[in-house]
Order: sequence, then C-alpha cells, then structure tokens
Amino acid sequence: MSVIRTAGGLSVSYRPRALFVGLGCLVLALVAAVFAIGSGEYPMGFGDVVRTLIGQGDPADAFIVNELRLPRTCAALLVGAALGLAGAVFQAVVRNPLGSPDILGFTNGASAGALVAVVVVGGSSAALAGGAVIGAVVVGTLVYALAWKRGVHGYRLVLVGVGATAILTGLNSYLITRARIEDASRAVLWMTGSLDGRGWSNVLPLALGMVVLVPLILFGCARGLRMMEMGDDAANALGVRVERTRLTLLAAAVLLVGLAAAAAGPVAFVALTAPQLARRLTRTPGPNLVPALCMGAALLVTADLVAQRAFGDHQLPVGVVTGVLGGGYLVWLLATERRAGRI
Repeated sequence: MSVIRTAGGLSVSYRPRALFVGLGCLVLALVAAVFAIGSGEYPMGFGDVVRTLIGQGDPADAFIVNELRLPRTCAALLVGAALGLAGAVFQAVVRNPLGSPDILGFTNGASAGALVAVVVVGGSSAALAGGAVIGAVVVGTLVYALAWKRGVHGYRLVLVGVGATAILTGLNSYLITRARIEDASRAVLWMTGSLDGRGWSNVLPLALGMVVLVPLILFGCARGLRMMEMGDDAANALGVRVERTRLTLLAAAVLLVGLAAAAAGPVAFVALTAPQLARRLTRTPGPNLVPALCMGAALLVTADLVAQRAFGDHQLPVGVVTGVLGGGYLVWLLATERRAGRI
C-alpha cells in the first residue's frame, strides 16, 4: 500500500496494482465505447468518432454520434459501472462471491415491478423504468427484513434472496400472461436486458442517481465496509456502526440496481462477474470498489459491441451476451468453490 501526503497534512492511501487495474479497465471501456459508437449502418472510423466527440466533426457525423449513438454507449458505461459497484457491495456485505443482485432477488424484483407497471398502466418506457426502481426497492426491503435476526448474516441474506428469486420467477411468468400481447413482447425484450433505442431520457436518471450514490458508497461507507469484512465484532471494536453501515450500503446498492434496470433492463451477471474479475486482477483483499466499477463499465460496453458486431446483420440484446458469458463464469465459480470446500 502506498500513501500520498498532501500539503494540508492529509494523507491518501492506495494500492498501486488496484489503481493500475482500475485505470486499465477505464481505458478499455473508453476505447470499446469509441468503437461501439463507430458501429452501425453508417460506420465511422476511430479517428472520426474522436474528432466528432470533441466537436470537430461535420454536422452529419455530429448528429449520428451525439443524438443516435452516444446515448446508448453512455447507458452501457453507466449501467455497467452501477452494476459492478453494486455487485462489489453485495459480495462484501454478505462475504460470499455468490452475493449479487441476480441471485439475491433484487434483479427479479426490478423485473416484477416493471411487469406490474405493464399490466396496470401499459407498457410505456416511463412505466417500465418507474416500476423497475420501485420493485427493486420493495424486494430489497422485504429480503432485508426477512433476513434480520439480531442483525443480518451473510448466508442468511443469500438464502432468503434465493427463495425470493424462486418466488419472483414464477410471479413474473404469471404477469407476462396477464399483459396484452404487444406489451408482453416489449416486456420480454426488456427483461433480457437491451440497450437498443436508448436516449438521453434513459441515461439522465441513472446519471443523477450515480452522482449521489457513488460518492456515498466510495467516501461515506467504504472504510466501514472494509472493516466489516473482518467480521461484525471486529468492526464494532474499531468504531464502525455495523448495522447502520450495512443498511446504508444495501440501500444504495439496491437503488443502483433499480436505476440500472430502469435504464437497460435487468442485464444479467455483470454484477456477479465484474467484482470477481476485478479482485482476481488486483490480487488485493477488500471490496475493490473502484476496480469493480471500472470493470463493470468495460464488461458491458464490450458486450454491447460484441452484440452489435459479432453476428452480422442480426444484433442481439446485450443481456443475451452477458447471460451466456456470465452463466459460464457462474458454473466455473461454483465448481471452484465446491473444490475449495466452501459450498
């Protein structure tokens, strides 16, 4: 660990390898974003995209980049970052590599909320987004309350979340049968996780939410989260208000998941894989929040680039790509945990 001392007497500690991994993932995410912006029926070179982004492109290129393609790419970056950070928080809080919103039920809660909105008020984009956020918050509250017993234990939270996921899967299937055929079709596409047709109206709520929630997690609760990984008793002894910190972290992470689902649907497995990959690359203990955030952004924008380019004229929803890759990673993770005797 290295320490930087400022002129005012303050000191900032950091781990060089974690810093390099975070910067590397950020650079990868930005490069993939430029390539993604250049993809489409009107292809653009890397240099043309960069010139247009800095305001030196011609009007036609500026319209294509700024109005048609940049919102989708910004959505991919922000959704990936939000899911990566939320996944790192969940895994650190429950002290389990399987602790992710996909497994704890929060993603299914967002889907359930969106489907209820579709059945009740129709399939507008605003209804889907609002229902997703409300559904994630409601399910997060219920899971926390059911897991509470003189505090929240990590494995108890995982078990309650797995049960909630099973219940919500059946509920979501039923809600789809109750929707009108056109609304059901839109809802099914949304539930796979898709960035197609995303505009600035989809990006803005997530961006505003991250402006509040990301500093809260990184600067308000990160120290407490690191202490909590040593155990609740040790964290209490070091002056951390464990339950308040845990509740704040879970609430912020659930809101990130809900806002991400509102912007792009419940994109699968990014929240599971990004923190694990970040930790393996940094080789450092702790939640690795910033590397996980950058890794999530890089994963999703790269997956979206693959979804657009890898299958010719047939574009896939980004959730299909992340689901295939993340599902394979989950199988590998379960096998590794079983060999290690942890499950």
